[in-house]
Amino acid sequence: TIQPSEFAKFTVIVYLADYLSRKRQRVREFARGFFPALAVVGGVSLLILLQPDMGTTLVIFSVSFLMFFCSGVRLTHMLSVVISSLPLVYVLIFSVPYRRRRVLAFLNPWEDPQGAGFQIIQSLVALGSGGLLGVGLGQGKQKLFYLPAAYTDFIFSIIGEEMGFVGSAGVLIIFSLFLFFGLRIALAARDSFGRLLAFGLLSCLALEGIVNIGVVTSMLPTKGLPFPFISYGGTSLVFNMLYVGLILNIGKNE
Repeated sequence: TIQPSEFAKFTVIVYLADYLSRKRQRVREFARGFFPALAVVGGVSLLILLQPDMGTTLVIFSVSFLMFFCSGVRLTHMLSVVISSLPLVYVLIFSVPYRRRRVLAFLNPWEDPQGAGFQIIQSLVALGSGGLLGVGLGQGKQKLFYLPAAYTDFIFSIIGEEMGFVGSAGVLIIFSLFLFFGLRIALAARDSFGRLLAFGLLSCLALEGIVNIGVVTSMLPTKGLPFPFISYGGTSLVFNMLYVGLILNIGKNE
């Protein structure tokens, strides 16, 4: 199977990098610079939202606004869009039963430990069971039908159980170093297109990693976003590697 939303994320990032680099003299204008790009992002996001896939929609909007900020779009324009969209986000969350249950479970997972709060509780059990050094690679128990989606959305919980705090911290350090060196490539790019493209791709990977870790540690409501390079998933992994290839190519050309 193929996840069309992964292709949509990549397409939006490439489009924005090209548009913002060509229109950099107009991006501070709302009608002729900011709004046309925002309309494209909104149209793509609406299609993904109809799947429904609100997690990917929020990632696309977040990455897009980070790219807008880096290209010089007025902060007042972006804030006005964000503030005006808050009522819509509220309706999208609380008008859909399963999204509302996820938010309520995030606030108090122990209120429904066998229902909406089951995933979060089992994730915390896995992380707590690992201790400092973990129970041993492959020796975790939570992946044996206790923790749902243990090989995709909650893979970091299994890392914490089997490799402990040391292994989890090691994964985060490696991921942070990857983002750091990728950011150095983006800042060293000679042209604005390469700079924005590298920054957009890195932002997408960083946000997915941050949201995934936030979910498994009960710092964010449950969202079905994979951990880059580690979670099982063909389409996601292919596009992650594509992002890395493009970033390396931008660095090679410097």
